[in-house]
Amino acid sequence: MSAQGSPYASGPRPPHQQHPAQDANRLRRRSDRIESWFRRLLMLVLALGLPAASVSAGLAAYESSMRTAEAQSAERHAITARVVSDTEGDGAQGGAKDVWRWAQVRWTATDGKERTGTARVEPGATEGATVRVWLGPGGTLSRPPMTQDNATATGWLVGGMTAVAVTAGVFTARAGMRLVLDRSRAAQWEAEWDLVEPSWSGRFRR
Repeated sequence: MSAQGSPYASGPRPPHQQHPAQDANRLRRRSDRIESWFRRLLMLVLALGLPAASVSAGLAAYESSMRTAEAQSAERHAITARVVSDTEGDGAQGGAKDVWRWAQVRWTATDGKERTGTARVEPGATEGATVRVWLGPGGTLSRPPMTQDNATATGWLVGGMTAVAVTAGVFTARAGMRLVLDRSRAAQWEAEWDLVEPSWSGRFRR
């Protein structure tokens, strides 16, 4: 075998053929390029903006709830009271039988006087039972202060709602852009057809 016919023969290599760029497609319209770039932008927002917005909103809600919990814990304190009216037969919150109920309770204030008020008690708390209630500023009955678990749940809830809102916004923006571009394309096709249709339909009248 000659050196020229050998597959190992040295010589200039054929020029490397580069693949045509995506925008080199002649069938690709300007609206197609706009839609493609806008879709990439939305995907970038979804990939980077969604986690950032969700975490930021969740942390902000958690920190705000923790400040509220600390303030409530500072101004409210728990005492022991006695149920003075039986809770049996009272309406339960939400219609369930295993949740808290309202009842009349009596406790001794710091001035030594007995006071009576309405507080939340467990379903099984009958008349004469001792329960734990919370007093707010002025010695009035109040709800229990917010806990760290409540603050954590609030943070997760706000973060999840933010994620849903960002996702919905991205898909809404994508659908809106697609609608605008489709209307523009339809108008362009109609204008072009108005120019082509007379000569096209004239072929069949000859």
